[in-house]
Amino acid sequence: MRILVLGGDGYLGWPTAMYLSQRGHEVGVVDNFIRRTWDHELGAESLVPIASLQERVAVWEAVTGKRIEIHIGDLNDYTFFEPVVRDFKPEAIVHYGEQRSAPYSMINRRHAVFTQVNNIAGTLNVAYAIADHVPDCHLVKLGTMGEYGTPNIDIEEGYITIEYKGRTDTLPYPKQPGSFYHLSKVHDSHNLMFCCKIWGLRATDLNQGVVYGVDTDEIKFDERLRTRFDYDGVFGTVLNRFLVQAVAGMPLTVYGKGGQTRGFLDIRDTLACVELAILNPPARGEFRVFNQFTEQFSVMDLALAVQETARECGLEVTINNLPNPRVESEQHYYNAINTSLLKLGLQPRYLNDTLLESVIHVVQQHKNRVNDTLILPGVNWRQTVNG
Repeated sequence: MRILVLGGDGYLGWPTAMYLSQRGHEVGVVDNFIRRTWDHELGAESLVPIASLQERVAVWEAVTGKRIEIHIGDLNDYTFFEPVVRDFKPEAIVHYGEQRSAPYSMINRRHAVFTQVNNIAGTLNVAYAIADHVPDCHLVKLGTMGEYGTPNIDIEEGYITIEYKGRTDTLPYPKQPGSFYHLSKVHDSHNLMFCCKIWGLRATDLNQGVVYGVDTDEIKFDERLRTRFDYDGVFGTVLNRFLVQAVAGMPLTVYGKGGQTRGFLDIRDTLACVELAILNPPARGEFRVFNQFTEQFSVMDLALAVQETARECGLEVTINNLPNPRVESEQHYYNAINTSLLKLGLQPRYLNDTLLESVIHVVQQHKNRVNDTLILPGVNWRQTVNG
């Protein structure tokens, strides 16, 4: 198939492009490199050095003999993006091309406005380009489990059937997003559902949990193919932060009580889920939602798992509970349904000591690049900052 990967220079976008290329698909990537610019803004960088997109594509072609087409530009610039879609004629588009950090969206007014305009307008441009030039193209959109929040009932996959005053209907599952970033993803979902309804587009919303892992089969071909590893307080994930703190000899920082529970999955399962969605498209006019995760953990569960694995690696690690900079329930019910991708054939990989130990070894290799001033939280949800 002809597949366009938006955000193809990112943590998930680059491994996805390689994965699909290796499986015989004709792949193009789109990126404006703004994620690298945010590193400069924050004074941060990936723990694992990453080559430029151009160098990685050249290495990929040299190693595999397979070509990946590069398009450099912004989804919010329709004069750039429309010709890409018109000329490449994708049969599927994988959309990672958004600002994906909740803390970044909460820094101040400017970052909140940028996040919403960038994400919502960019995705709307994608929908228009598909409708105008490749109406049969399948849009696989990366959503987030954070759209749902933490309701006191089971989280269904996108929709819920409700009986009210003697009448029954299936409706979009209620959303309780926890940041301006998560709100932008909710707006994306509403816009895409509407576009499917009025234009007959086909779209899959992959409401993904937190992704962990540093290696894929394709990355192992050459060290220059590595993807980024974020651990800072703005873009770093909780597990990455804990693993870096363990190696750096810092206490693991648990926000509040640590009972916050979320879905998680291995980066290799993300790639498998994306291809499963592509190979099993929805009908024209259908807006389909899959909950994309394999396991559920609380923050404290992860801290204890990292502490134990670190101890087995000869590292003594303590755990500190910090005041929670976020506004969220710290003890709550959480049970999300994730059966659709399993029914399509996903063979999950689960978090275990072996994987944690392998990531610790990668972190140890780059320990000299750790900047411990970036790890502690610097963004507070309760503050209104005009900037």
